[in-house]
Amino acid sequence: MSLSAPLFPLISTQDLAALMGDPSLRVIDGSWHMDGRDGRAEFAAARIPGACFFDLDAVSDQSSDLPHMLPSPEAFSAAMADLGVSETDRIIVYDAAGLFSAARVWWTLKVMGAAQVQVLDGGLPRWRAEGRPVETGAVSNPPARAVFAAALNAQAVASLDDVRAALEDGTQVADARGAARFSGKAADPRPGVQPGHMPGAFNLPYSSLIAADGRLKSGQALQDAFVSAGIDIEQQVVTTCGSGVTAAIITLALAALDRPSRLYDGSWAEWGRRSDTPVAREA
Repeated sequence: MSLSAPLFPLISTQDLAALMGDPSLRVIDGSWHMDGRDGRAEFAAARIPGACFFDLDAVSDQSSDLPHMLPSPEAFSAAMADLGVSETDRIIVYDAAGLFSAARVWWTLKVMGAAQVQVLDGGLPRWRAEGRPVETGAVSNPPARAVFAAALNAQAVASLDDVRAALEDGTQVADARGAARFSGKAADPRPGVQPGHMPGAFNLPYSSLIAADGRLKSGQALQDAFVSAGIDIEQQVVTTCGSGVTAAIITLALAALDRPSRLYDGSWAEWGRRSDTPVAREA
């Protein structure tokens, strides 16, 4: 496959194994955990050979009080340069959960101008289950500093005002949070953020997009997940969640179905803490 040709958004462990040793390949561990586990420590304990670690909280807008918001293109370029990653590289992102935060890192790289980016389907758990090699300990050969020429694709990002407009004009808003948080029956884990959802939004828990083997569902099964949530993939979709991480799993699923979407970066962490945004709850 030509590296200039568009890539399917996911890659199998078998295909990644075949690419190992390619000088244009950059493997990124994008692990981030909602439960506070230390992704960097887990990276040191076991990682795919040659991988670098992308810190979702550090590579974010440090001036914002919202979690892991997109950084400026300049800040992102500097962070990627330190990791030895260029926008022209063949980039594979994985995480330690299988399919969770890697989608957000994939989306961030795409939004910032990297064209050849894929998510490892099944992530590190599948890689290890197949007996493939891992590295441990400190990175012994840090990559040479690279040049990443970031160019933000603002059309792929939705702001609060964009979501307001989407809800008013009937554009579908797909929320990746679990049913209990979406309905308002469960409290939000972030202080000061009220429970519930945006009036008119559709609930599509990200877990409904993942197969029993930890990989993204495919074909009819993936389409059926959207249908079950009441979402027409032929129409425009804005994706959202708690803080913009699992929304990217919906975005990834839509990309796998060759459908575009916009991701609401602030997500419920922003919407749910304001006094001027409408909130719906189920009885």
